[in-house]
Amino acid sequence: MAEHWPAYEAKMRARGLSDAAVGAFKRNFDQLVAGVTGMVAEDEIEPVLSLPVLSSLPNSNGNVQALLKETAVLKLNGGLGTSMGLEKAKSLLEVKDGKTFLDLIAEQVKVMRSRYGSDVTFVLMDSFSTSDDTRAFLARGHADLLKEPHIELMQNMSPKVDAATFAPAAYPDDPDMEWCPPGHGDIYPSLLGSGMLDALVSEGIKYLFVSNSDNLGATLDLQLLQHFASTSAPFMMEVCERTAADKKGGHLARRKADGKLMLRESAMCPDSDKAHFEDIARHAYFNSNNLWVNLPTLKVTLAASGGVMPLPLIKNKKTVNPRDSSSAPVFQLETAMGSAIECFDGAAAVVVPRTRFAPVKTTSDLFVLRSDAYTITPEATVEAVVDNVPLVKLDDGYYKLVDKLERLVKVPPSLKHCRSLTVKGPVRFEKGVVIRGNVTLECAGSEPVTVAATTFDGGKHVVKEPAAAPVPAGAPAPAFA
Repeated sequence: MAEHWPAYEAKMRARGLSDAAVGAFKRNFDQLVAGVTGMVAEDEIEPVLSLPVLSSLPNSNGNVQALLKETAVLKLNGGLGTSMGLEKAKSLLEVKDGKTFLDLIAEQVKVMRSRYGSDVTFVLMDSFSTSDDTRAFLARGHADLLKEPHIELMQNMSPKVDAATFAPAAYPDDPDMEWCPPGHGDIYPSLLGSGMLDALVSEGIKYLFVSNSDNLGATLDLQLLQHFASTSAPFMMEVCERTAADKKGGHLARRKADGKLMLRESAMCPDSDKAHFEDIARHAYFNSNNLWVNLPTLKVTLAASGGVMPLPLIKNKKTVNPRDSSSAPVFQLETAMGSAIECFDGAAAVVVPRTRFAPVKTTSDLFVLRSDAYTITPEATVEAVVDNVPLVKLDDGYYKLVDKLERLVKVPPSLKHCRSLTVKGPVRFEKGVVIRGNVTLECAGSEPVTVAATTFDGGKHVVKEPAAAPVPAGAPAPAFA
């Protein structure tokens, strides 16, 4: 199987990929060929018992302006949001009041620059799927940002691996199908191979804040920036406390062998240790995917490891054409950027509130955001105006895709006094609907039923079209067009 490597290298070189990208893929391919499982048993780790908490961090009176000049904000912008039916960059989806994710992100950067008189560097990590749409959008509404030298970092591409032979996957009908995104762990080879890492460091940029573009809670927090700078940590992860709803997801741990922090995902846990894995009192924290990286240290770390960050492999089995289940099975080799926490001596973590982990993953999330339960602040952040954000579950059969949501939700209902809302069937929301308490709305049929100017105060409600008014005796029959 290793004999296939020259074909991969030739394919990647022909595509113009950098030495760093080729090296990162080779490490992943070598792990695949060697059968590395990445399993981490419970007896190899210990729980992380205590961490600093954002709310308890000291407020520094240091020079914020100087710190911001040494800081870059990078947003991961490579995703299409296909699970919501999107065929463009997810960041271009309208979130609230006519503003997209990218509008809000751009405005946050501009507010920060204006308020502190400091040009914090802004970077979008785009993919070959999102670059054109993103650049066109910026040209229309934020042309000043598009002119900046570091506005775009391009994600690399990885060849798909034929699952039967381990040779490069072939799909002559559409050769682009032979390639896949390498996961957000690609941020490290992308920074190195593009020359951006060297450029940023040479310009005096020390601190990089990285987060997903769909996480509206992931703003550049000055208290966290000051804490990260003061600790001189090479890498810092924002973590949140796990709840029962998070028990199936990964957790932070400390490896006994070297004392380093690490992430253990579900696929890395032996079945015999699942009870410990899901024990949220034992393993109390999960990765928010908001990361802080010391760039000079990253440069040294990459140089010491031959330009390749030794990240654990994520092996995804798919078909070469994702829309054709009969096409050849392939492996897509990926890495996750947060797993780099185990690559740095002295890496740190800090506990942040769940408000800093607010990704928009479903149309139900979007439905709540567009309601009056949230507002856009003068700083271009989106904040809840209620203590407890309502839990909303829309019927996937009718609302899962954004275009279907927008056909049925003409005007979002008022949710300021809602605790939960479950919608079954195609209920069309128009102006004046108010939801209070715990409400279930059910439409018995498959045709949309409109609700407008109505208050639902708790309970289950079967919504129906109003009955037609009776026709008086002797009146002419209604005419139909």
